[in-house]
Amino acid sequence: MLKNILVHIPSERAARPVIEGAISIATSRNAQLDALSIGYELTSVAFVADGAAAMAAVYDIERERAMERANSAMAEFNTAAAKAGISYSCRALTASPNEAWTIAGGAARLHDLTIVLQPDPESASNDNAMAQEILFQSGGPVLVLPYTHKGPCTPKRIGIAWDGSRAAARALRDATPFLKEADTITIISANDDEAASEVNAEAAKTCLARHGLTAVVERLTAGHADIQPMLLSTAADLSLDLLVMGGYGHSRLQEGLLGGVTRAMFQSMTVPTLMSH
Repeated sequence: MLKNILVHIPSERAARPVIEGAISIATSRNAQLDALSIGYELTSVAFVADGAAAMAAVYDIERERAMERANSAMAEFNTAAAKAGISYSCRALTASPNEAWTIAGGAARLHDLTIVLQPDPESASNDNAMAQEILFQSGGPVLVLPYTHKGPCTPKRIGIAWDGSRAAARALRDATPFLKEADTITIISANDDEAASEVNAEAAKTCLARHGLTAVVERLTAGHADIQPMLLSTAADLSLDLLVMGGYGHSRLQEGLLGGVTRAMFQSMTVPTLMSH
């Protein structure tokens, strides 16, 4: 059940995709929607000849500008949320990038779902790291909306990227509220013959059936480097409007490593993707 949802509103990028997507999900579930926007402060300032007082003034100006960016982004959300008539809250603040990722990751831990915007490889924004950080720090499901997404997010044709791993199993369970409302569910399994029988695609299908959910299995054969493009190709062929998958890697604050398929999905996703770590 999704009754407590967090949405991160980017302060340095267009926020419309996550605003529209998050409001539609909260509306359909009569859920509380908490919005968080963080304006990024400079982490370093060039030498200032006039000394400490001038340095402090530079920091104050930068903090003020960061707050303006956060408030501007939140104002856009506030207007849309008020018009939709949902229950919501707004929180705008400033922080350094590292502090911002920690704050957002912590805030996500007490929410049933967190909604974020896909990183944009063409942008140098600090907002780009937010999806990865929340995924690895929150301990819960993260719905990543493509930056090209438009309109509401109402998943009815759902694909599950299944490899039998712990992360995939966590994502499958976390996706239950969406799966229960789906018209079609497809288990997409790459190299299924390599999985142990206890966790292969047929076992996952049986698990869903015991919850009253009917799924079909789509088997792919691919090398590791080809799995992500084949997932997106299959998603397009099946007209999926949600992909469910495990998220692999480590926090940017730690090793800064993403699994290959996860990294590629962040870079080029074309469909809303629910990830769990």
